Amino acid sequence: MDYTRFFNRDCKHLPQPRARRAVPRRAAAAGAGLAVVAAALAAFLAPPSGEASREPPPAVVERPLALPAGAPDAGAAPARAGGDPVRADGAADAVTAVGGPRWRTLTVRRGDSLARLLAREGVGPRTVHALVTSGREARRLRRLRPGERILLARDGDGTVTALRYPMGPERTLEVRREGDGYRARLLQHPLERRQAHAAGVIEDSLFTAAQRAGLSDRLTMALAGIFGWDIDFALDLRPGDRFRVIYEVLYRDGERVGEGEILAAEFVNRGRVHRAVRYTDPEGRTGYYTPEGRSVRRAFLRTPVAFTRISSRFRLRRRHPVLNRIRAHRGVDYAAPRGTPVKATGDGKVIFRGRKGGYGKVVMIRHGARYVTVYAHLSRFARGLRAGRRVRQGQVIGYVGATGLATGPHLHYEFRVDGVHRNPLTVRLPAARPVPARYREDFRRRTAPLVAALDTLRRVQLARRD
Repeated sequence: MDYTRFFNRDCKHLPQPRARRAVPRRAAAAGAGLAVVAAALAAFLAPPSGEASREPPPAVVERPLALPAGAPDAGAAPARAGGDPVRADGAADAVTAVGGPRWRTLTVRRGDSLARLLAREGVGPRTVHALVTSGREARRLRRLRPGERILLARDGDGTVTALRYPMGPERTLEVRREGDGYRARLLQHPLERRQAHAAGVIEDSLFTAAQRAGLSDRLTMALAGIFGWDIDFALDLRPGDRFRVIYEVLYRDGERVGEGEILAAEFVNRGRVHRAVRYTDPEGRTGYYTPEGRSVRRAFLRTPVAFTRISSRFRLRRRHPVLNRIRAHRGVDYAAPRGTPVKATGDGKVIFRGRKGGYGKVVMIRHGARYVTVYAHLSRFARGLRAGRRVRQGQVIGYVGATGLATGPHLHYEFRVDGVHRNPLTVRLPAARPVPARYREDFRRRTAPLVAALDTLRRVQLARRD
């Protein structure tokens, strides 16, 4: 689910937590305790020697990350076969500062295609076609985005000799002239992965608290996604809620080039502690689990749309806004702009797609033997959606509208268990599968250091608060 519209939501209007009573403390004892805890944390997440000059702000601590067995090794040399990636030792410098031909950096503007971008440099359509058709990987050049960069090399006669397109910190697409044509390949850049941590307190919104803690927007969204199964970030946040995060930081040739995944996180909401650790099993399946091995993921998303407000709740007696008479409202209405994507809340099979009375355009999905979800008042359906088709959790199935008996654009969402309507906001959602029994020991061994680090972060944060 897209949580961005919730990040700036001010939670100061919500019930405030009770102020804590001031407790006398002994400065010497408190200082000593804090020093011990801080030393323990530094020992676990200390940076390698000689890297102090490249440290991020003081709130972030880093160290080399030993990847679990079976995880992909960023420094391994991939196979050389056709357009497959190849190892580019030292290519990090080559991408930005190459000797020989003159290189020019071009920035993609809104509405640019590769042809339009290169036309400003005097490159003709025949050359552009040769570049784009130089290999399977070169097809990516047809989908440029504003702000991206293209590095172009030309010889003294103005002929394009090479083109490089950075596709992220780990990969660069290179198209190089060979004979009368061009050949495309992927350059793979070895990365060093380090651990970093951040912690924060909600005062007004999740977004501003995460910014103060040094988290990027992407990591903030990832944090909300991990705990979005148990916490409604639109309605449940309160001032005083806390979070702690351990995540990867990516380095190339000693320079920070980006962020990896969240490895472990804790969110305290209304006094309830939620924890998650990232685990990849020997079969390569990755997920987030509680320290006990239960999946934090649920079989269903709590909400199917990024809404602006709840316009009508589940209730057995409600005056219908169109019919003007009392009747049960067996679902939740999520007000949202017309055209907002609506997502399936769980894996299942479409059992109805079409118009149905007051529902207007509606999709009904069966999830196993017991559950059915309903999505009504849609403006249109997702392309290719039809009855009998299977859908995945989070897949877009339609778009918010006001068809049927509706006074304005919103999604009417129902959740049925064994044919009985249940309140989507409070119904107990079934959990996804836990860590398989055969991998429990491997799970405990790999995640124990992350759980210990979360414990240490918690002690540090509480000591600073006191």
